[in-house]
Amino acid sequence: MDKIKLEILGLSSSQSQTGSFALVLGEEGGNRRLPIIIGMFEAQAIAIEIEKIVPNRPMTHDLFKSFSAHFNFYVEEILISDLKEGVFYAKIICSDGRVKSTIDARPSDAIAIGLRFNVPIYTVEPIMSEAGILLSDISAEESGPESLSSSEKKTRKSGKQSKQIDDKPSQITDLTNEQLKTMLEDALKNEDYENAAKLRDELNKRN
Repeated sequence: MDKIKLEILGLSSSQSQTGSFALVLGEEGGNRRLPIIIGMFEAQAIAIEIEKIVPNRPMTHDLFKSFSAHFNFYVEEILISDLKEGVFYAKIICSDGRVKSTIDARPSDAIAIGLRFNVPIYTVEPIMSEAGILLSDISAEESGPESLSSSEKKTRKSGKQSKQIDDKPSQITDLTNEQLKTMLEDALKNEDYENAAKLRDELNKRN
């Protein structure tokens, strides 16, 4: 199965869940984005590596890299491999130069480790088709790949906020498909990827 290369576009702090963040991945050379909700620790580990900040003591993902160097194996790539009931799964592809091994991991941990090895991040078409958000309705300037500027690299909260989606399913399920699509467009324009992911999931359930 052909793989799709992804790039990290940014981190947005959760507007409804304290300590959660939306990690936004973009299709390289395309206009689809893949938002994944991750925890605060993993978001910090990703942001620190993007900013090339050296902590006073090694973090867990730094320890993984030191461990691998000591035992002479390295990471080749990260693959977001599966999506089941709204939960993403990933694999860390490793090698010692002779034998290739695959390690199951959460996408957040896998990406934090992959950044430290400077390896590519991939997914597959079924996942992008199901969970990717198409930005065709947004202007070319907004839909183009975002450069990792200092402001985008840092964990941030968008100044523009779309209407919040309550966690209660009844509020989402009471909306029509057209209303959901309109709200999804607004969320994308405001870079509110957390709500965009919720709206996307609800639309996918109805299809």
